[in-house]
Amino acid sequence: MTGRIAIIGAGPAGLIAAERLAEQGFGVDVYERMPSVARKFLMAGRGGLNLTHSEPLEPFLDRYGAQRDWLGPAIRAFAPSDLIAWCEGLGQAVFTGSSGRVFPKSMKASPLLRAWLARLDALGVSIHLRHAWRGFDEAGRFLMAGPDGQERVLEADAVILALGGASWPRLGSRGEWTGWLAARGVAITPFAPANAGFDARWSCVMRERFAGAPLKAARFSHEGRSVRGEAMIAAYGLEGGAIYALSAGLRDAIGRDGAAVLTLDLAPDMSEAALAARLKAARPGQSLSSTLRKQARLSPLSAALVREAGEAPRTPLELAARIKALPLTLHAMQGLDRAISSAGGVARESVDGRFMLKALPGVFAAGEMLDWEAPTGGYLLQASFASGAAAARGAAAWLDRS
Repeated sequence: MTGRIAIIGAGPAGLIAAERLAEQGFGVDVYERMPSVARKFLMAGRGGLNLTHSEPLEPFLDRYGAQRDWLGPAIRAFAPSDLIAWCEGLGQAVFTGSSGRVFPKSMKASPLLRAWLARLDALGVSIHLRHAWRGFDEAGRFLMAGPDGQERVLEADAVILALGGASWPRLGSRGEWTGWLAARGVAITPFAPANAGFDARWSCVMRERFAGAPLKAARFSHEGRSVRGEAMIAAYGLEGGAIYALSAGLRDAIGRDGAAVLTLDLAPDMSEAALAARLKAARPGQSLSSTLRKQARLSPLSAALVREAGEAPRTPLELAARIKALPLTLHAMQGLDRAISSAGGVARESVDGRFMLKALPGVFAAGEMLDWEAPTGGYLLQASFASGAAAARGAAAWLDRS
C-alpha cells in the first residue's frame, strides 16, 4: 500500500485508525490541537477505564438504539473481543467486573496509552501536537495551523476526521468544525448532552443532607424502559449510571413536554403485595420514619425520597404503591460541559458505508463526531474504536481503487 493519510484528532478513534493504516504500509500523520493526545481517554481512565462490555453481541448492539444498523457492521468487524485482544496485545491484561463491564487490570488509561504510543512510533506514525484544523481554503483544501499559528495547506491523499463531539470542551472537543463541514454540504445534527445528570427541585433537607449520597439497589423507569442500578444524589438533582442509561428518553421528554417523570422502585426485590403486608404489620401509632425503616427496610435516603414526592400515604396499600412507583419530576438536563458524551454531529445520511463523507470524497469521519449515542458501560469507547477502524478500512479501500 502507498499513500499518505492525515488523521485530524488524536483520541481513540483517530489513533486506532492510524495504527490500522500504518500496519498496512500507509504513511500516517496525526494532527492534534492540544499539547498531548487522548485527553478525554485519560480522563475516562481516572475512575477505571471501562473499555467495553461482556454481554452477548446482539443485546450489546441494541444499546445503540436507532443507530444500531449504522454502527452494527463496524462493531461486528471490531467487536468487544477484538478490543480486548488488542488491549492484551499491548501488554495490558483485562478483567470483567460483576456488572459485565471490562476494564484493564491496572484500572488506568495511562499505561495502556503509553504502550499504544510506543507501538504507533514503531510503526512510523507521526503525531503533530498543537496543530489545529482551521477549515478550508477557497479551493476546498484543508488548512492546518501549527504552534506558530500560521495556516498551511494540508498535503494528504486521504483525510480521516476524528474530532470528537462537544462534551467536556476543555479537553479539546469544541465542535467548531460543524460550520466548516456544513458549508461543504455535510448534514449536521445539532449537539445535545448525553450521559449527563438531570435537575430536580429538591427540598433544602434533601440538598443539605443527601447531596453526594448513592441511591443503591433501585429500579428506574421511564416511558416503558426500566433499569436496575444505582444513581447519585447531586445538589442539583440526580446523576449516575442508571440515569445515563435512560438519559436519551428523559432528554427528549423534557424537550417535548418541559419536564420528564422518572419512576423509582425503592424496593425492587419485593412485590407490592408483600411490601404492603410488611407495612400493615407496623405497631399502632408507629411513626412514618420508623415504619419506613423497620417494615419497608428503606435507607434514610430512600425514606427521604418517599417524603420528597409529597405527603406520604398512610394506608399500607397506598404507601407500598408509593414506594414501588415513586414519581420524580426532572426539569432540565445538565449541559454539554458536564456531559460524559454528546449526541448529534455528522448525520448518518452524510456518511456512506465506508464512513466517507458523501459530499467530500476522500474524507472520512469516525468517533463521537458522528451522530450516535450510547449509555456508559463500555459502549462509548467500543463504538469509537470500531468506527475508527472502519474509517481506516474505508480510506485504504478508497485509495486502493483511486
